[in-house]
Amino acid sequence: MFIQQLSVFLENNTGTLQAMTELLGKSGIDLLALSLADTQSFGIVRTIIHSDQMDIALKILRENGYIAKINQVICAAVPDRPMGLSELLDLIQKAGLSVEYMYSFLRAFIPGTAHLILRLDDGAKAEQIFDLHNIRMLGQKEVDAL
Repeated sequence: MFIQQLSVFLENNTGTLQAMTELLGKSGIDLLALSLADTQSFGIVRTIIHSDQMDIALKILRENGYIAKINQVICAAVPDRPMGLSELLDLIQKAGLSVEYMYSFLRAFIPGTAHLILRLDDGAKAEQIFDLHNIRMLGQKEVDAL
């Protein structure tokens, strides 16, 4: 069960993140979760937004000179307690999977759980493993309801 993520490449200059978020905000785009990774010359913003805003956000960004794309990620619910994340990572490791990146979801959906956005080297295998071990994955409709 995958959800959509918007990835945007930014120049690593002062104010570029603010300018991008202002552009989206003034267009009514609500950022549900966000992660920023940087290198010396550029940054990658990964964000979760409602699916009905995805095409609009992509169009706005591209029209304003941003390089942006939509990709698929997993939103997993893990117990919100010590060892919750560690147990999930142990399961991923034992399945022979690698975490390419991960960040937390900013809005709670299921009481007692933490929600993580994951990009794994084999998403289809991860989906099967999570299902087999009763790791709850949020679908796009659930994310859109937030």
